[in-house]
Amino acid sequence: MAGVLEGIRVLDFGRYIAGPFCGTMLGDLGAEVIRIEKLEGSEDRWVTPVAEGGEGAMFLQMGRNKLGLTLNPMKPAGREIVKKLVAASDVVIANLPYEDLQKMGIDYETISAINPKIILATTSTFGSEGPYATRVGFDTIGQAMSGAMYLSGDGEVPTRVNAPVIDFGTALLNTVGVLAALLDRAKSGKGQKVETALLRTAINITNSHLIEQAMLNLNRIATLNRGFTAGPSDTFKCKDGWIYAMTIGQPLFVRWCKLMGDENLAKDPRFKDDLARGDNGEALSEIMQKWCDARTVAEALVALEASRIPAGPVYSPQQALDDKHVQEAKFLYPMEYPGAAKPVPVLQEPVKLSRTPLSIRRRAPKLGEHTDQILQELGYEADAIAKLKADRVV
Repeated sequence: MAGVLEGIRVLDFGRYIAGPFCGTMLGDLGAEVIRIEKLEGSEDRWVTPVAEGGEGAMFLQMGRNKLGLTLNPMKPAGREIVKKLVAASDVVIANLPYEDLQKMGIDYETISAINPKIILATTSTFGSEGPYATRVGFDTIGQAMSGAMYLSGDGEVPTRVNAPVIDFGTALLNTVGVLAALLDRAKSGKGQKVETALLRTAINITNSHLIEQAMLNLNRIATLNRGFTAGPSDTFKCKDGWIYAMTIGQPLFVRWCKLMGDENLAKDPRFKDDLARGDNGEALSEIMQKWCDARTVAEALVALEASRIPAGPVYSPQQALDDKHVQEAKFLYPMEYPGAAKPVPVLQEPVKLSRTPLSIRRRAPKLGEHTDQILQELGYEADAIAKLKADRVV
């Protein structure tokens, strides 16, 4: 079944996550995506190697549904290839400093002169305006500067989220921007630049905390896993592991009180509403912890589910892989890859569409795997391709 973006060609000059995962999403939606790398392979190809060739876990996820092209756009012959690709494409993705895009000939001014319908999706750490515009950074810089790290941890050591949520959030916003630009182009016939920034994404995520601070000046500090504005909302240790449980809203809290065997808690003025329960969350967590002390994870979750209180086990990565819901709902697609000892478990569909589903149609490419094919489609003969290789252009 054809994807909704069949016929759209994307040039992915991205690195790591914020750019490449936008390309991955567009590929999952049916676009033809060409991943363009350095001749020796871009850095993100080799992060956390899991295959014999050195390919890393991140690349195997980000590289699905992409063709692989190696290219040096800094050489004149490489710039000519870029021009030919841009002329025949719809979207360019690049999460690189804008001055690097200019050097590579993929800044918006240059590519829109070649193809006025082209859409450039560009991501940086701080955006193109403001005093930090030329600084570089990664996901954790956004976490650090948005207040997220400060509000995480024990209140003494600021703590990052180990999963790169800012990178992925930025990639998803990038994808939304590209889809919006494609819709506009269908009406206007014109391309445009889509711009995202890691700090902008991070501040979007922490915005409610920032609004609260600006309006009420509460100067909150981290409380480990305990919620600020609801309770009990925390991690709890059971006999054989940990769970996370959360109550928010009066109906949930009343059900929780009944489960704890003390319905009078709902009448206690300390717990009169969500904000009060957040302010007095330590007392509620103590009650819940005593309840969990006498139960296994399975026993606690069965009781919480029966009372319709949101809760889940705190998993290790292996436990997440083994979870029966993850398995039976087929969240993960076993993707074969050369040099991998066993199939690579890649997320099947980040979003489900009932009539035009996303799909994994090809594994991540080996380094330069489709270089000859792509150049031939651009009109290069075998002798010309051989010379480009000899000159270290591709």
